[in-house]
Amino acid sequence: MISNVYAQKRKFKIHTIAFYNLENLFDTINDPNKFDEFSPMMDLKTNRTKAYKKKVQNMARVIADIGYKTTHNKPAIIGVSEIENREVLEDLVNDSLLRNANYGIVHFDSPDIRGIDVGLLYQKKLFAPIYTSKHELKIYDDNRKRIYTRDQVLVSGNLEGEMIHIIINHWPSRRGGEARSRPKRVAAAKLNKYLIDSLQVINPYAKIFTMGDLNDDPTNASIKTVLEAKKDKKKVRLKGIYNPFESFYKNGLGTTAYRDTWSLFDQIMITKPLLEKDYDSFRFYKAGIFNKNYLFHKDGRYKGYPFRSFSNGLFTDGFSDHFPVYVYVIKEVK
Repeated sequence: MISNVYAQKRKFKIHTIAFYNLENLFDTINDPNKFDEFSPMMDLKTNRTKAYKKKVQNMARVIADIGYKTTHNKPAIIGVSEIENREVLEDLVNDSLLRNANYGIVHFDSPDIRGIDVGLLYQKKLFAPIYTSKHELKIYDDNRKRIYTRDQVLVSGNLEGEMIHIIINHWPSRRGGEARSRPKRVAAAKLNKYLIDSLQVINPYAKIFTMGDLNDDPTNASIKTVLEAKKDKKKVRLKGIYNPFESFYKNGLGTTAYRDTWSLFDQIMITKPLLEKDYDSFRFYKAGIFNKNYLFHKDGRYKGYPFRSFSNGLFTDGFSDHFPVYVYVIKEVK
């Protein structure tokens, strides 16, 4: 059931579009073609199967909860990262908490050396993919040796008959330090900008969502200089990009924490046509960080941090070291 939002007696249809870093959702099978044996799941000495089943259940619980209070429905579309393969997504969408949403899956194997991929889940009754593609990020280390990292995945399709485009990202980490690793994320941003530009060449009014764990904050050069994402909706011109998460970041909020510092690496950005006010088609309504109380550590050294799944070689029965993010889109029902 899809709920209605009422404002001045106008009636609106509303959907959630979200992103979630699932923190190493790996299965218990050693893939000889990947370095998956170094995953936290494979590091567990006992009870891997039990831990895996609980990990899937925990991820399903969060996904089922994102936006539910407002829409009375699970997310229409959710991008995910830190997954090993299609099989873990199949286990996820077949969990009892998600099964009735009848999620479809978009997934490609990426060249990441550990086998970490991105993917997309969508409710088949709400969204119909028309075109899917993966786009390789070519980056190199200091010795000009190729670094194999996550692809960017583009999904174009109809949300209840309206064409939208979603790009799912998991940009290179800050391993080695922020400054030293910065060029890799700048390169990822340039690839992302190329994909957005390519869509806008075909249709300047394309409704585009670019989302992911960017390993950069909204004010970093990859986002502010390369993507030229704006904090203020009024400053977004045609073919421009709006980042609603910059305001959250400026207010001290984040999606992941390290050494008592919050970062807002998980973001969803949108293009200008989603900001129009006629609501005859789906438009941006609001954004949020999904940080319900059960997703926090309640005490100890990491009190207030995201309650992650793995720590010190053990399964914690937690969720993820990242909070999910989401946007609502609304359309007037006449």
